[in-house]
Amino acid sequence: MSDAAETSTQAKEKGKNKAHRKDKPWDTDDIDQNLHLNPYTQWKIDPFLPADNKAGAFSEESSFATLFPKYREKYLREVWSAVTTALEAHGVACTLDLVHGSMSVRTTRKTYDPYIILKARDMIKLMARGVALNQAVKILNDDVACDIIKIGNLVRNKERYVKRRQRIIGPDGSTLKAIELLTNCYVLVQGSTVSVMGPFKSLKEVRRIVLDCMKNIHPIYRIKELMIRRELAKDPKLATESWDRFLPQFRKRHLKTAEKTAKKNEKLVQKDEARRAAGLEPTTEEKDKTEKKKKVYTPFPPPQQPSKIDLQLESGEYFLKASEKAAKEAEKRKQKQAEVTKQRQAERAEAFIAPAETAAPTIEEKQKQKQKRKRGAAEMEEEMDAEEDEEEQSERRKMKKDKKDKKDKDKKKKQREEEDES
Repeated sequence: MSDAAETSTQAKEKGKNKAHRKDKPWDTDDIDQNLHLNPYTQWKIDPFLPADNKAGAFSEESSFATLFPKYREKYLREVWSAVTTALEAHGVACTLDLVHGSMSVRTTRKTYDPYIILKARDMIKLMARGVALNQAVKILNDDVACDIIKIGNLVRNKERYVKRRQRIIGPDGSTLKAIELLTNCYVLVQGSTVSVMGPFKSLKEVRRIVLDCMKNIHPIYRIKELMIRRELAKDPKLATESWDRFLPQFRKRHLKTAEKTAKKNEKLVQKDEARRAAGLEPTTEEKDKTEKKKKVYTPFPPPQQPSKIDLQLESGEYFLKASEKAAKEAEKRKQKQAEVTKQRQAERAEAFIAPAETAAPTIEEKQKQKQKRKRGAAEMEEEMDAEEDEEEQSERRKMKKDKKDKKDKDKKKKQREEEDES
């Protein structure tokens, strides 16, 4: 009974779906090293060798071709011998057609891996997109995949498209370097495509970052998220927990028109309060609002405005014939055109109007000005001299006064001394 009770409690803890799941003692981190215990519990993917192809040579030939731009022709011609040797090791033949501007790969009798032709196709695609040979060759490994992200049709405006594409690269390639370090991928932005090479999981992340960037979501948000995930993965305690509470939530909230106007009004009120505190008048917008608020409320609706037909009846236009109406409209149009042409002619004529010239002063006027200056200078000198004389006189008076005071003090001193002696 005790065993049954334990199993029932465990089942309740696990839940309905996971009630019958058992622990797997063989499923450990060192599973690849314990092959001698159980050869069927291997998770590691071994490389595909010629011995694994038990069916022998392929019955049919598979081939793929891709075009390349004109500017890549020179580089491909220089490197093609190295491309041929790299593909020959896997039993794949390749041709470079400079007339049609294309590269092609095909299987041969020596090809043993059925998937290698798709890898060779990816290799020539990457080379056509501007990836260097030493980097493109890595795609032939089993643990490396590639993704070519097309970004040309995501943004219509050319200026906006160029800015957002540059945002992926960042200043001095810093953003691109950060993406490469966090995802362990090789990323190349070329023309209207982004070529990515790396593990399968990382390709997903890079695609998400690139597409979000073209939708005007900055890559820094995704980079921050990746950095946090990287740190959380180091902690074994958080392996079975949800990481949502640690990840940043960047949500762009679009404000409604009413909310925008409310924010604007708040700012205006604050501005006007600051102006009043400084002893200044409120802004014109605030004045207009106060004037509008002062309107007297009436319960009656405003008078009904006359319709278009009523106006035509008043002017007598309603009873005119179609030809007369057309002639009247044409006359109005002509009048309007004449006014516009007149205005434009006036604007053009402004450029030809000579600016107001200041007449050069005559010899007599120049002499008068000189005399005025001389008189002014003489008056200034006289004033300066008068001030200097006054200062000298005041100093002399001071000196005399000081001497007198000194003499009086000496006399008083002598008198006291004489009195003391007597």
